[in-house]
Amino acid sequence: MTKTESMEGTLLDWLRDAHAMEKHAEQMLSNTATRLEHYPELRAKIERHLEQTRSQADRLQTCIERRGGSTSTFKDTAAQLLGFGQALTGVFTSDEVVKASIASFAFEQMEVATYKGLITAAESVGDAATKEVCQGILAEEQEMAGWLDENLPGVVRTFLARDARGTSAKH
Repeated sequence: MTKTESMEGTLLDWLRDAHAMEKHAEQMLSNTATRLEHYPELRAKIERHLEQTRSQADRLQTCIERRGGSTSTFKDTAAQLLGFGQALTGVFTSDEVVKASIASFAFEQMEVATYKGLITAAESVGDAATKEVCQGILAEEQEMAGWLDENLPGVVRTFLARDARGTSAKH
């Protein structure tokens, strides 16, 4: 195997991993959004990002198929189950909205780093189309991470105020 073939194989593996990551995010966002009754702005933002996430998975699948590969059913299923399990853990905590917001912010940062790596890998093998797709997704992930960064204090304040009043603060 040549160095180029090895790099191309690595890029394909990383694209599959990113696709599974987006499937995980889709499950996590979907479950979280359904439970945000008292946080309409956060819910709306998550629902918009959920649509972006679904589109990101589709765009990654196109890149994978263009490179002659297919998505990994195992990785996608495992990621979706992990996302479902992660969402379930919040059901039993009174501060679910705060913990979900923090987890979402951390997850967005991981996605940002992933797409920066994919851009470099695509560039290294001369795959301009994949690089362009990943740059578009990176911009979406950076926007969501920035929004969460800017709005986390407000979510925490709303939670604390609702909790202090004895009103339902969880969702």
